[in-house]
Amino acid sequence: MRNENKGFLTIKQWKEDDRPREKMMEKGRASLSDAELIAIIIGTGSKEESAVALSKRILSHFGHNLNTLATMTIDDLMLFRGIGKSKAVSILTAMELGKRRSMELAREKKKVNSSATAFEIMQPFIGDLLHEEFWILFLNNANKLLDKSQLSKGGIHATLVDVRLIFKKAISTGATSIILCHNHPSGNLTPSHSDIQLTKKIMKGGELLDIKVLDHIIVSQHGYFSFADENRM
Repeated sequence: MRNENKGFLTIKQWKEDDRPREKMMEKGRASLSDAELIAIIIGTGSKEESAVALSKRILSHFGHNLNTLATMTIDDLMLFRGIGKSKAVSILTAMELGKRRSMELAREKKKVNSSATAFEIMQPFIGDLLHEEFWILFLNNANKLLDKSQLSKGGIHATLVDVRLIFKKAISTGATSIILCHNHPSGNLTPSHSDIQLTKKIMKGGELLDIKVLDHIIVSQHGYFSFADENRM
C-alpha cells in the first residue's frame, strides 16, 4: 500500500507565497486560485512539488476546467503522482459539494422566462452526466416553476420517453406549460432526428390538453441548444 504522507512537505515548509491557507485568512477566499483551493483540500504535496504545484498540474491536465475534473473517478485521480485514495476522495467530495450548492441555487430560481434560465436550472443536474436523462419543467401561467421531474434515464446514445407520463404529471401539478430538457453526453448540441420527432409528438399532445410546450433544451457541460430560440418549435 502506498504511503501518501511519506516525504511530503507540510504547509509550514512551503514557501511563504505558496501557502494558500494563510492567503485565505489574510485576503479572503475569493483571492485564491482554483489550484490554491484544491491545494488546501489535499493538504500536502511531495518532495518534488508543493500541493499548489500538484494542483496546478492536475488542473492543467483537465484544461483548467472544474466541470471536467468533477466527472473523474477516484481511480482517474490516483493516476497522478502524489494523489492517493484519500486525496482523490477529498477532491471529489469538494466537487460534489459544489455541484449540490449549484442545485440549491437552481431550486431557488422560480420564474423561468428564458432558455438561459431553464439551462441554469438543469445544467447542475444533467450537464456532466455520462448517460442521457430526460426531464420536464412544469410551469404555471406566470412561468413560475411548480416542479421538475426526471422522466427517463437511458444509455449514452438515447433515452426512452413515455409521453403519457408527461401530461399525467402536468395535470397533477396544475401546470399550464412545460419545458422539455435532456442532455447530450457527447457534448454535441445538434438535435437528432429522434429529438425533433419527439418534440413534435409532445407538442401535439399538449395542444389536445391545452398545455403549451414552451421549449426543448438540449444541455451539455458548456452550453445548450434551445428549440424555441432557433425557431424549431
